[in-house]
Amino acid sequence: MDDDSVFRALGDPTRRKLLDLLCETNGQTLGELCANLDMARQSATQHLGILEDANLVSTVRRGREKLHFINPVPLHEVYERWVRKFERQRLSLLHDLKRELEGDRS
Repeated sequence: MDDDSVFRALGDPTRRKLLDLLCETNGQTLGELCANLDMARQSATQHLGILEDANLVSTVRRGREKLHFINPVPLHEVYERWVRKFERQRLSLLHDLKRELEGDRS
């Protein structure tokens, strides 16, 4: 996985909006996605291309239509590598605080 391309793709609010739209309804066409964006189809296509390059979106042709699907695997990998380890420490601190506040010394 290329973390840099995933973080670059996620760094733009329009691309995050596209991912949110696909999360709500997976398998949308460009036209369906553009109906929820205030931009030209060509601009949306460029954003989708960056998401595809980061492997966050995949496409499937259905006749003349091109359906876009979210790929959660790179997001999960980012979570595992960058978020989970910090979450573990935070939860451990909360657990220790709870034990202290409740007077549990075991």
